[in-house]
Amino acid sequence: MSYAFEFDTVFHAWPLLLEGTLQTIKLSFSAMVIGLAIAVVCAWGKTHGGRPVKWVINAYIELIRNTPFLIQLFFFFFALPSIGVQWSPTTAALVAMFVNLGAFSAEIIRAGIESIPKGQVEAGLALNLKPHQIFLFVVLKPALKTIFPALSSQFILLMLTSSIVSAISADDLTSVAASLQSETFRSFEIYIVVTTIYFALSMMFIGLFKLCYQRFLYYPGSK
Repeated sequence: MSYAFEFDTVFHAWPLLLEGTLQTIKLSFSAMVIGLAIAVVCAWGKTHGGRPVKWVINAYIELIRNTPFLIQLFFFFFALPSIGVQWSPTTAALVAMFVNLGAFSAEIIRAGIESIPKGQVEAGLALNLKPHQIFLFVVLKPALKTIFPALSSQFILLMLTSSIVSAISADDLTSVAASLQSETFRSFEIYIVVTTIYFALSMMFIGLFKLCYQRFLYYPGSK
């Protein structure tokens, strides 16, 4: 059985692929920023909050971590309109992504916070630092240095998981690929190219995270 490869069809559609790639980057980066903020708040609540706060945060984390992302996506896009909350596919995808990332990253950040020796906090108090200064600079920053590899991996996994949002017709690289496949029927060529693009995006994010680590978390003389 012979197969004639025709990549010209795919390369002629490069403006659409580029637009889909940019949408994936935009969606992923936005979800990373918002999800990280949610994770930090949840981690702080689990380590410093009262019992009701911890209960709510634990319920949120367990619910998200033990249900499929696709179901969460469908909930935000298909279920919420039943109670009057209606979003565009892209907005629903963004909300589902940062809610998912917040739950998974919260436990990573919590573990990092709890790894900080109490002596460092006591040193911050001795220097008359305010509570938010102690949390940000004495606890959170050293914790992020420790957990940065795990957090970076979670971010990249989120970017790759974003391909699922095409299930609700959100604009991203996978949805563009599906449209091209239905028009050209060149499945092999299209998905080889799309696979390469996702791999390149992963490498790009890895490089970006390394740069962030060196710029904000690396200390001279540290390992």
